[in-house]
Amino acid sequence: MKGVVNSPVCPLMTQPRSDCELSDEALFGMVVEVLEQTTPGYWRVRTHYRYEGYAPTQALVTADASARDWAALPKRVVLHKNFCDVLAQPKYQSWPLVTLPLGAVVAVTEPPETDPETGSPNGWQLVSLPDGAEGYVRSAWLDTYYDTPVRLPERQLRQRICDTAMLYWRTPYRWGGKSPLGIDCSGLTSMSYLLNGIVIYRDARLMDGFPIRPIRREEIKPADLLYFPGHIALYLGDGRYIHSTGKAGSDGVCINSLDPADPDYREDLNKSLISAGTYF
Repeated sequence: MKGVVNSPVCPLMTQPRSDCELSDEALFGMVVEVLEQTTPGYWRVRTHYRYEGYAPTQALVTADASARDWAALPKRVVLHKNFCDVLAQPKYQSWPLVTLPLGAVVAVTEPPETDPETGSPNGWQLVSLPDGAEGYVRSAWLDTYYDTPVRLPERQLRQRICDTAMLYWRTPYRWGGKSPLGIDCSGLTSMSYLLNGIVIYRDARLMDGFPIRPIRREEIKPADLLYFPGHIALYLGDGRYIHSTGKAGSDGVCINSLDPADPDYREDLNKSLISAGTYF
């Protein structure tokens, strides 16, 4: 059975209860495979990037037909704001139906709203939600949703992935998180690629069956991945990398350096770098 996430951020727990470790988060509009229900109130689900966890039943619309209908609709992704209100009417004074985070997906079946007098775009976009509700968001806050890799020359795609990672700069650290509410190291790197249509492994290690291959440290370029024991970062170039860390004083997404002469140098990570990987 398929399901669609209908909660802004759906926790995927390691066990079917709330008092356990957060494994991952599924974002609004994501289609998941519903595997089983062993405990009332929770579904065991698998994401399209092959991660599994227990999701609260109220966070999903669970029906194969609904999931198929949803998957067939044209989509847009929240990309240009950390959070985006879906309003009942195309005006700021309207009631917010739901507030979506960066990375959430909505369906768009009509062109942007226009002013009835001038015919010019008025900045509002009618969107559909997985439960069938409709609302309005600012069209400038949405962007192209990619379910296949962005087709760009290598240099431009590398820069685009780095730019996507920078959208999360200063986001607080959250184990298992991957939204502006909180994100962990592999959440940051995986979302930087996923928002460009590229599915990489969600954890901090190289994994067979995913499109990241190992390279030597001397070969790293922007958007390549740096692997440390239990940690991962995205290389920005010039020795600098972006990562999400729980280290005191950083406590979230920050930029550090492999260069001992750089004020942002972290000796512990430089000395513990065990491998690097590239999509290219």
